[in-house]
Amino acid sequence: MSNKLIRWAGDTEISRWVKIWIVTGVLMIFMQIVIGGVTRLTGSGLSITRWEIVIGAVPPLGEAAWQEAFDLYKETPQYHRINKGMNLDEFKFIYFWEYFHRLWARLMFFVFIIPFGFFLLRGMLSKKLARWLLLVVLLAGLEGFFGWIMVKSGLRERPWVNAYNLTLHLCMGFIILCCLLWTSFLAIDPKPRIWEKPGDKRQVWGLFGLAFFQIALGAMMSGAKAGLFYPSWPDMNGTFLPSILLEAQNWKVENFLNYDTNPFMPALIQFFHRNTAYILSILIVLFSWEAFRYSVSKANRQLLWGLLIILGTQVLLGIFTLINCIGKIPVALGVFHQAFAVVLLGTILYLSYRVSQSAGSKSSEKS
Repeated sequence: MSNKLIRWAGDTEISRWVKIWIVTGVLMIFMQIVIGGVTRLTGSGLSITRWEIVIGAVPPLGEAAWQEAFDLYKETPQYHRINKGMNLDEFKFIYFWEYFHRLWARLMFFVFIIPFGFFLLRGMLSKKLARWLLLVVLLAGLEGFFGWIMVKSGLRERPWVNAYNLTLHLCMGFIILCCLLWTSFLAIDPKPRIWEKPGDKRQVWGLFGLAFFQIALGAMMSGAKAGLFYPSWPDMNGTFLPSILLEAQNWKVENFLNYDTNPFMPALIQFFHRNTAYILSILIVLFSWEAFRYSVSKANRQLLWGLLIILGTQVLLGIFTLINCIGKIPVALGVFHQAFAVVLLGTILYLSYRVSQSAGSKSSEKS
């Protein structure tokens, strides 16, 4: 990563109010990911069957409006295959989480757009920073569109949203979060602690890429409800590699597309999710161990210890979530597992920022 890319925010001092706005955006995206997790795990995502950007901001008012919304939901595959016979109060519960999820997205839109226009008109954003933040805003708008495509995929044939669309939606949310996190690093910590150990830039960005891939696998795990098929650890129902993955006839396009009609894809997704977690954990431990051996500064050791603690917590949350997937996915554990995925990825990104800044500074000094 070049020094030019690292310093794209410009050399001018960023206003305190702009910093607060950026950090507020990071926290709101984090909350939206958590709310989205609750929405998904409670099966609430298909309760609102219409995409009404303006009118949809108001929930049903009165019993007649609630009954109309409920009647629309009764036409969905999810109602007929999973929730048939639920009463109006039960419908209101799942409606609340999907409504809250959409309402929070609308709130984020205004929190981003209005201050962005104000800061831009007041000349409080450098040209490079303004262009970058405009990209974040456009990505957020695209994320909303992908969200509707995801919901629409569950209103036709499947009783759940399409796992591939869910993965795309969640990954886009993480991309937006990482873009804004990087901006906050530049705004709040423009001159971070020097990373003393040379040659770590590729390794740390490799860790970031692998962690992002693991999150995408986690989204597929959730979308395909793969945890329900092998709720055991460290083995997968008594074996390391399920026999279904060793049968050549199962490796066909139909099983990848219709992942919810057979156990092949859930087994494949969970196998990769488990083993990617092992590989990522080992690589992070090795990276930290090498840094400790190099005798990096106290501040950098504290960052590494924090990363290791977060990693250990996330691994334990993953295991406890998995072994409690007996008949249904545990909502609280699943949400905490997803939330800590955000924290883990953000910590690795900050480590990448610190290493990249140091590498960029050193290359500037040589030139």
